Parts: sequence; C-alpha cells; structure tokens
Amino acid sequence: MSQSQIPDFTGKVALITGGGSGIGRSTAMAFATAGASVVVADIDHGALDLVVKDIEAAGGRATAVDCDVTRAADLERAVSTAVDTYGGLDAAFNNAGIEGAVASVADLDEEVFARVLAINVTGVWLSMKYEVPAMIARGGGAIVNASSVMGLRGAAGGTAYCASKHAVVGLTRVAALDYATAGIRVNATAPGMIETSMMERTAENMSIPAGAFQEMHPVGRVGQPTEVAAAVLWLCSDAAGFLTGVVLPVDGGYTAR
Repeated sequence: MSQSQIPDFTGKVALITGGGSGIGRSTAMAFATAGASVVVADIDHGALDLVVKDIEAAGGRATAVDCDVTRAADLERAVSTAVDTYGGLDAAFNNAGIEGAVASVADLDEEVFARVLAINVTGVWLSMKYEVPAMIARGGGAIVNASSVMGLRGAAGGTAYCASKHAVVGLTRVAALDYATAGIRVNATAPGMIETSMMERTAENMSIPAGAFQEMHPVGRVGQPTEVAAAVLWLCSDAAGFLTGVVLPVDGGYTAR
C-alpha cells in the first residue's frame, strides 16, 4: 500500500490484541503509520516491547499492555489504557488467536478444544464486551475480528480451529446488528495462509510439503501480514462506512474455488 493509499487515522485511537507478532504486529505498525495512537496488547511481553519501540522509532505513538484475552480483567485494562492514555477508543482489531492441535473430532483432547475456544472465541467476545462501551462513549467506532478462511470452509483435522473461526463469524454478525444504530461497525477478516509463525507451525504439525500452501491459493502464493493489515485499516476507515457484519476474505482466491 502506497503512502497515498493509507487511510488517515490522525487523532484516532486503535487497540490491537495479539499485536506482538505476525498479522497483529503488522496491523499495529500500519495504524501508527496512518496517524493513530495505538494500544498493543499481547501475552508476550518481550514482543510487545519490540513493537512499541519500532512504532516510536518511526515517529508513532504506542503503549504496550500485557494481556491474556481469556481474562476479562486484562481486556478491561487494555481498553482503560486506551481511554486513560489517549482519550478514547475508535478502532479495534481483535486478532489474538491460536491454531490448536490437528486432530479429528473423536480424537481431539477436550482440554485442547476448550483452550482454542477460550482464546479464539471467548477472547473475541470479551474484547468486544469492553470495547463497545468505550466506543459508544466516543460516539461510535469500528471493530474488526480475526476469523479465517477456515471460518468459511472446513478442513479435515481442524476440529477446534474451524469451530472457533466459524464462531467468530457468528459473533461478528450479531455484534454488527446489536450496535448498528450506535455508530459501531463490526466486521471480520478471513485470511488464507499468511506467512507467519502460525503458518510455519501448521505446516510442521500437518507435515505439509514446501509449496503446498502456495498451491492452495489461485494466485499461486501465500499472503503477507501487511496485506491483512491493509484490509483491517480499510474496514476501520470511513471508506468502509456502509459495511457492517461483513466477513472479508483476504485469501488469494481460496474461497472462490
């Protein structure tokens, strides 16, 4: 995305969960480049510090918050940090998530299933629970939740991950309807395979050969975190002002097959 194509978020405040690495890190950097003050939340304190340092080194404003999205108190503190430090909350990207183990329905461990849903689903719901009141106080805002192409399709062995990402789609649509008249838009992204550490772990866990993920996408390559970040910023911008309850695939044509 060229500088002229970046939406202007000057004077706005954004919160990103799972902001320490991968798509979350790229989105935090993109919001800061676009002029927003950014609250970066993650469970990895070291990664958080690096993101904030990089944003500040580039002339942006950012604050780190240690945050486990399964804990309501942590998310309440993340939102309060945005309000207390920067005056409010205008945009949020609820991105924190894990992939879980690859196992069929009958073979998946109960604790693994519960852990994936706690982070990927309950974490998104809790994030919105505390973000929405702050946005209402601000007069409106925009939320983007992280789903996946696996929230629109199925995959053998993807028991917990697919279930969780389908649930994020449902939460997104309900929240969009609940707060449409409050000036809060709620959408979701559905990325395909994006070049992150999660993709590397997935390849290892599923014994995926080199090049297989590229071949899954009609465009012949995997995506980059910056490409998902660009979609998130657009969904949060005034240019997407008539979009709510939308699940936007960022997938190189994967779901078009």
